[in-house]
Amino acid sequence: MARDTDNIEREIEDAREALASTLDELGSRANPKHIVDQGKQQLQSTVDQGKQQLQAAFDDPKKRPWLIGGGVLIGLLLLRKLVR
Repeated sequence: MARDTDNIEREIEDAREALASTLDELGSRANPKHIVDQGKQQLQSTVDQGKQQLQAAFDDPKKRPWLIGGGVLIGLLLLRKLVR
C-alpha cells in the first residue's frame, strides 16, 4: 500500500511539474514583448527581401533604363505638383 501511495504522489508531482512547464511556455509565448519582437523580425525579413529584389532589378541592365525613366517621371510629376 505504501508503494502505491508513493507512486501516486510521484505521478502527481510529475504532473504538477509538467503543468508548470506548460504554463511557463504559454506565458512566454503570450508575452506582448515577445509578440512585438516576432513582428519586428518578420517585418525586417520582409524589408530585407524587398531590398534584395530591388537591388537585383537595378543590377539587371535591361531593367535599369526603365527604372531610371520611371524615377524621372515621378520626380517631374512631383515637381509639377509643387510648382502649381
